[in-house]
Amino acid sequence: MIASASPRRWLFVLTILVGSFLLFLVQPMVARMVLPKLGGAPAVWNSAMLVYQALLLGGYAYAHWLGRFTVRRQATIHLALFLVAALWLPIGIAQIAPPAPGQEALWVPLLLLASIGPVFFVVSAQAPLMQRWFAADARAGDPYYLYAASNLGSFAGLISYPALVEPTMPLAVQSWGWTAGYALLVLLVAGAAAARWHGGAESHAAASDEPRPTLRRQLHWLLIAAVPSGLMLSTTTHLTTDIVAMPLLWVLPLGLYLLSFVIAFSTMARPTQIITLVAPVVLLAVGGLGLLSSGGGSMMVALASLAMLFVIATALHGYLYHLRPAPQHLTLFYLIMSAGGVLGGLFAALFAPLIFDWVYEHPLLILAAGLLLPLPALFPWDKWLGLDPKITRIAATILVVIAAFGAWHMANAWTGRFDSGTTAWGIAIFVIGILVIGWRWAYVPLLALLMIGVGGWDTIQESFTGARVRSYFGVYTVTDYPASNQRRLAHGTTLHGLQRTDAAHRRDPTTYYGPQSGVGLTLDKAAALAGPDASIGIVGLGAGTLACYRKPGQHWTIFEIDPVMVDIARDPSKFTFLSDCAGDTPIVIGDARLQLANQPAGRFDVIVIDAFSSDAIPLHLLTKEAIGIYARAMKPDGILLIHISNRFFDLEPVLAAEAKARGWTSAIRMDPGPIGDEYGDLTGSNWVALTATPQRMQQLTGGIRPRKDAMDLDAWVPVDARPGFTRWTDDYASTLPVLIWKNIIGGRDE
Repeated sequence: MIASASPRRWLFVLTILVGSFLLFLVQPMVARMVLPKLGGAPAVWNSAMLVYQALLLGGYAYAHWLGRFTVRRQATIHLALFLVAALWLPIGIAQIAPPAPGQEALWVPLLLLASIGPVFFVVSAQAPLMQRWFAADARAGDPYYLYAASNLGSFAGLISYPALVEPTMPLAVQSWGWTAGYALLVLLVAGAAAARWHGGAESHAAASDEPRPTLRRQLHWLLIAAVPSGLMLSTTTHLTTDIVAMPLLWVLPLGLYLLSFVIAFSTMARPTQIITLVAPVVLLAVGGLGLLSSGGGSMMVALASLAMLFVIATALHGYLYHLRPAPQHLTLFYLIMSAGGVLGGLFAALFAPLIFDWVYEHPLLILAAGLLLPLPALFPWDKWLGLDPKITRIAATILVVIAAFGAWHMANAWTGRFDSGTTAWGIAIFVIGILVIGWRWAYVPLLALLMIGVGGWDTIQESFTGARVRSYFGVYTVTDYPASNQRRLAHGTTLHGLQRTDAAHRRDPTTYYGPQSGVGLTLDKAAALAGPDASIGIVGLGAGTLACYRKPGQHWTIFEIDPVMVDIARDPSKFTFLSDCAGDTPIVIGDARLQLANQPAGRFDVIVIDAFSSDAIPLHLLTKEAIGIYARAMKPDGILLIHISNRFFDLEPVLAAEAKARGWTSAIRMDPGPIGDEYGDLTGSNWVALTATPQRMQQLTGGIRPRKDAMDLDAWVPVDARPGFTRWTDDYASTLPVLIWKNIIGGRDE
């Protein structure tokens, strides 16, 4: 058999790079496209993730099925499929009938499948298929390193969307740009096919006589692939829930996950060997904090968690590479790897929020990593001392018992931080853990004991108090502070509500909603501005704090996306704002933009948008089209009030540009709140008011004052505009220009 003129390695590397780049570029692009249509409900994102994972798995299964044919026939089928899938270009959202009530769960995947299904399916087959074709030339060598190129392309696509594509291109240009990339990929695939076509090379040309991997080996692959995938998602959840709230944080774990493949599947074995050697130590040092639910926003803990993810993912993926089969079973190997990724993702993203009241999937996946990691003994003390295996087991058992006593002592003495006693025992357990690395039966219990000692017992106990509840939006904890007569609602580490527990003050507005806040000043004047029967819409419920601003005769409607938050606010044993002041107020559950679009035109005198204080702002609530929906729902002289207090985003330029484009008047109330009182009832806040006429703004503010007077009582000042700032639309919106970088790089979450 005559081989092709050369293996054409560069061509296959380039084809895989381009295919993987396009695959990870289209995911956030389509997410941006469907956001205004479907809203930000968690079911939307879970459905999208399932569709992507299912299509990726389907693409790998298709590549595996295709491997039974000659390369010539594979190429014919694959290129024909490329041309058929091109009918779905340029990328856009399919026009299908809206769902019947209760059918949304089926409709969302159908919409995504109809929009990008064929294109995503055919591109997702690139990585395993191109490696199969590459290996068809007997001189090509090991094809597995090409998977490193695949993940490098994926990483580039992942980073380029928020950093380059979204800030510089509207969606229509993005779609046509992606289409051009697709055309380039078709040409590259055709070139790769030609490189294996003319010589008549067949897919079994480089095949060996290695038997099909056993079912046990395939199950081993599945589990090793599942743990890093799940750990990547659980690390993201754990960081945003209990360590530090930061925008774009999801990019970092996913990027490190992809880079771990680049290192593990590269031809340089030494970095993987070094990382595998230190992985058990890193797992002890950082994984030991896995049950800690009071991280306090430490950036060091966040960075350590990311480092652990990278080390563990690289070690496990390196182990997968070590267990790889001969090239003839390559597509089966990648198919099972993909299935493992789906399995880990399903556990961490879908099942865990339903099963657990806290991010318990994170410590469970850390323990699973301990069960699967290679555990080379760092200090073979048994050999140094010349101990026989029986004596060694007894000695290791004694060490585990000592660690158990230490963990018990730490759990009883834990106060939320390390003191001298808990620190000493923590170090002792860590050292014992290093000594037993060579024995998995001892190492994994040591890891679990360290977790329990370092705040883990408190975390577990809190699950039995009823004070904590979880939804797809995060973990909510209600905590009493008797010394300051407060009950606080925390969303992870972010304060979402506070109520005084002493009867005389339990109806007092607190946190961002005090009498001197923009919303407090506006709602106090609602009767004077719009009459005693004012109609008011509130987007964002929280603990229900705003409810006690309602006056008799007013008509309020509250919009809240999370049913769990509604349950908390309506439960008088937790918070009584609603039951005391507005128990009959209707609450509409769902994405605010979609629900307000269903309201009658000209219904509200005041609309309050309170959805931007967390780490991830819902872009689709601040675009030209969204503001248009609010304007339609308001009366012509209505007031739109938007809460923009945020440590990471400066949203003033967004609203200044919107007001200018509409010819509206805008002003901001910058309430400083109490200074230096960590346990006070009030916090500083920024509220922007928008009105269609200057006269209405004059009635609300009593006159807009100079910016230098922003901290004065009752003062409303001009919104800070930024020259040349591009108005946000559904087609174009980027958070990068409004990021407050100094807070991202060096800030702590309060």
